[in-house]
Amino acid sequence: MFAEIWQRLTDWHPWDTWIVITAALTAMACSLPGLWLVLRKQSMMGDALSHTALPGVVVSFLAVTAARSLGWITEDQLDMGTQIALMLGAVLMGIVTTLLTEWLQKLAGIDGGASLGVVFTGLFAIGLVLIRTMADDLDLDPDCVLFGQLESIVWRTWSIAGWEVPQATVLTAVMLGLNGLLTVLFFKELRLASFDAELATTQGINARTVHYLHMALTAATVTAAFQSVGSILVIALLVVPAVTALQLSWRLRHVVVLTLLIAAISAGMGHVLAKVAPPLICGPLGWPAVQDASTSGMVCVAAGLGFVAALLLGPRGVVWNAWSRTVLAMRIADEDLLGQLYRVEESTATGDATAGVSWLVLLRLRWLELVQRDTAGRIVLTESGQTRARDIVRRHRLWEAYMQKHFALPDDHLHDTAHRVEHYIDPALLEALDAELETPATDPHGKRIPG
Repeated sequence: MFAEIWQRLTDWHPWDTWIVITAALTAMACSLPGLWLVLRKQSMMGDALSHTALPGVVVSFLAVTAARSLGWITEDQLDMGTQIALMLGAVLMGIVTTLLTEWLQKLAGIDGGASLGVVFTGLFAIGLVLIRTMADDLDLDPDCVLFGQLESIVWRTWSIAGWEVPQATVLTAVMLGLNGLLTVLFFKELRLASFDAELATTQGINARTVHYLHMALTAATVTAAFQSVGSILVIALLVVPAVTALQLSWRLRHVVVLTLLIAAISAGMGHVLAKVAPPLICGPLGWPAVQDASTSGMVCVAAGLGFVAALLLGPRGVVWNAWSRTVLAMRIADEDLLGQLYRVEESTATGDATAGVSWLVLLRLRWLELVQRDTAGRIVLTESGQTRARDIVRRHRLWEAYMQKHFALPDDHLHDTAHRVEHYIDPALLEALDAELETPATDPHGKRIPG
């Protein structure tokens, strides 16, 4: 299996490099405006824009076709004119989508999700009807628009400084540069408008204008991505890198960088999977004829796998959270037993403080050399165990004293609260409590507070 994978990876051609570069540029260009959509909790607006741009694309193609037939543009100007027309059409449809969605919300009194659903499905249907009814007049492949075709980008190039560069690569590079430049220049405005539009307004930032410009730029980016990933799969590149980055960090500047990195890595991994995965999966299933897959789809699959990995293994992921909760539960069990042993030794009682305690807790404390058995076979604290136990009891009794001072609670209501809180009092808070209470000698029950 590994030999077959290596053979397929070594069968690398120059066009594979251009495919990966274009896919990476497309993914990064989409992920930047997508991040702000996610932060504003408008992820589905990206899906809507990717669909509603379709009628704008078709109308733009019709306009370019008509202009060529009338002699307004030459064959040499056709490619550039088409790209400009597509962008203008997409930007217009992005603004129309936003305005129609808000208008329906106000007029019909329905929520934003429902109005968005009505607008984008309606406009997308219009786009599909236009494609089907005017297919003979348009040099437009519906499958390419809907699903993208990264593998074919190398056949349409522009000559730049002696290099034959795919048109899609240039277009997505321009969109990435524009998105990156605007993100850097207007980072403060985007951040404020995304998290608190009202605060942005009080700071002199027109949040509504920022919103419309963002929608227009997203629509233009989505259109640039049509040839690469299509209008259906582009939603994955708008949303998935951003939500994956948010699983790894909450610092916005870090999230922006992580979003771009995840998008680029997903693009590279997607093309590798498209070359390697199909025969390995389909061969054993009895479909040996399947030797490759769509890079566009595999880029989205790779992005999805990255999100699953971050969800499970990230610093806020399922595995990490489960491990953190387990470690916390173990620490609480250890501290409860240490505190109980300290109280037994403090009162010179002869009861068994370990009754009902899990043998795992005893084994762990003995391994940490915090407890040991005395000559009578009882579990007692070691010297280091006594130091640790004094700190736990000190936290408990200081919190009881603090509760008695600031809250009108009966003395018999203080223990349970302190028993829960003692595990979360850090040294800084402990010092603050001691200073607030002026270093009390005893707790509300008259017991000495260890120093």
